[in-house]
Amino acid sequence: MEMISGLDPTALGFVPRARPSAATPHQEPPLERRTLLTAAASTAAGAVAGAPRPAAASPYRVGMSDVARLHQRFTDIIASDHRHGGQAGIEQQATRLAAEALALQESGSASQRVRTNLYVSAASFMSSAMWAAIDGRRFGDARNHLRDAAQLAELSGDQAIKFRIWSHAGTMYRHLGRPAEAGAANDVARGMSLTRRDPLFASLGLARHAAIHASAGERNSTQRAFGQAQEAMGRAAGRGEVRPVWLLAFYDQAELDSLALSAYLALGDWATAEAHGHRCLAALRPHMLRSKAITTVRLARAQLEQGEPEAAVGTATQVAADAAAHHPRVAGMLTLFGRRLAETAPAGPHTTAWREFTALTPKGHAR
Repeated sequence: MEMISGLDPTALGFVPRARPSAATPHQEPPLERRTLLTAAASTAAGAVAGAPRPAAASPYRVGMSDVARLHQRFTDIIASDHRHGGQAGIEQQATRLAAEALALQESGSASQRVRTNLYVSAASFMSSAMWAAIDGRRFGDARNHLRDAAQLAELSGDQAIKFRIWSHAGTMYRHLGRPAEAGAANDVARGMSLTRRDPLFASLGLARHAAIHASAGERNSTQRAFGQAQEAMGRAAGRGEVRPVWLLAFYDQAELDSLALSAYLALGDWATAEAHGHRCLAALRPHMLRSKAITTVRLARAQLEQGEPEAAVGTATQVAADAAAHHPRVAGMLTLFGRRLAETAPAGPHTTAWREFTALTPKGHAR
């Protein structure tokens, strides 16, 4: 009571004990003393109630509800990427959410299942940050995110997120013009047992490997890999597999055709590229706005290289102004399209029309 109230024992109503005389019999304390003791006890109890309390002895329990909240935020990141793509804001938000998932590991007690899922969430967010950096052509940042994402994925032990990270790494090295490293990274993804259990993962790994073959100029390997990817996609249909949201949100026949369009452009097979471009646009889901912009520019390039500047310019002008102005990858592709148009038809009316169009477009295509 002294420690709690800050009062000395006498102030609390206690009387120093005296050795009783043998001649004096023990007596009950007078009523006034008992009243004072009761009052002092009440004062001490009030002091305990009003004093600042130390941290609760029972730590916060991190549960699957916290994991579910993070999963919803990851779904939001995926949706934002498909609408806008490549934005530094998406990359930064995903990085912050990865840190939030890791902070939960330290905030309280949790089951092993919860801790594993928190690492999966952190790795998922870092893989999205990595992809946003790749799509935005911030390759130095993407390599840093690759390192962090791979470490978190190992802690999670989750094969699906490992596949995503190394498949993204393959795409990064392909865009950097390093097909050997791209193939090695994609082989890490394709070598996981997950691709033997689920043909949809196998199909994606094969399709991306086909694009890597094309960047190295390997036509036969490209055609063979795309054939295998198409066959695996056919086997994946109707299996009822439980698959991660990031895979279901984008990989389908349209994405396979998008990768084929990119690959055949790299090989200079313009007619085949155009055919895949039309198929992709016909099958794209409405939320795939970033993919639609990229596919449209690639289709315009395939038409231009076949000596059809009128059709090419008509296609290129269909790219959404927001994507043309704010998506670094789309903006760069449109700039290259304009240069190629000027090279192939420097004095043509369609080249003039394109220049006028880009000059009048807010935050023009040539950014």
